[in-house]
Amino acid sequence: MRIYAIGDVHGHVDKLQAAHELIARDQAECGGGGETVVHCGDYVDRGPDSRGVLDHLLACRSAGLPHVMLLGNHDEMLLRFLTMEPGDRAAFETAAWWLTPPLGGRRTLASYGVKVSNWLPLRWIRKQADKAVPAAHLDFLESLGTSHSEAGCYFCHAGIRPGVPFAEQEKQDLIWIREPFLTDPRDHGALIVHGHTPVEQVTDYGNRLNLDTGAGYGRPVSAVAIEDGTPWLLTDEGRLPVHQVTY
Repeated sequence: MRIYAIGDVHGHVDKLQAAHELIARDQAECGGGGETVVHCGDYVDRGPDSRGVLDHLLACRSAGLPHVMLLGNHDEMLLRFLTMEPGDRAAFETAAWWLTPPLGGRRTLASYGVKVSNWLPLRWIRKQADKAVPAAHLDFLESLGTSHSEAGCYFCHAGIRPGVPFAEQEKQDLIWIREPFLTDPRDHGALIVHGHTPVEQVTDYGNRLNLDTGAGYGRPVSAVAIEDGTPWLLTDEGRLPVHQVTY
């Protein structure tokens, strides 16, 4: 049984396309072609072409490819910005935070041709974004799920609340959590495949597999094949064993 997964993208459509090419090559070499490809979220922010990433993912969906796209916390921040009501003070505070340089919202809006600066009112920026962001992109963001279970794995963006059944996991944990998930050594009942917290290389901790290799900071977008419960890193040289760490 085989399934593929891709970590955080953060506005790097070229790296996402390269990850898809690695998956296609692996399918050609190992047989198959209809396997699920799970994207673990954070398609936007920090990188140069968030719009291009969403265009590419929409093209994959339109082509009927067996892709699952999950919601990341950065994707949710863009969605909240695009849907916030004028009187929602908390949403406007979150939007102002998202537009600070470390979060990357400015680069996302720039990919749509929307100018952002400290002297432009937030409501004006939102109005320009309403004109610039295609309705199909908003629909796509609203369609994203927060988890996917298949092949003995539970996929999400950030992780799970340890000890809570999968069916009872909360959205904010699935897209935002770090602790106590990252240091919890227990068997969660499935291999948790996630991103959100950057690591130097794809890392298998035994009970979880972290795919976020720091694309938001200029590092790669990583893709893996998980076959019969064993993860393999996909590279130009073929499959490589995944780095393993024990608690």
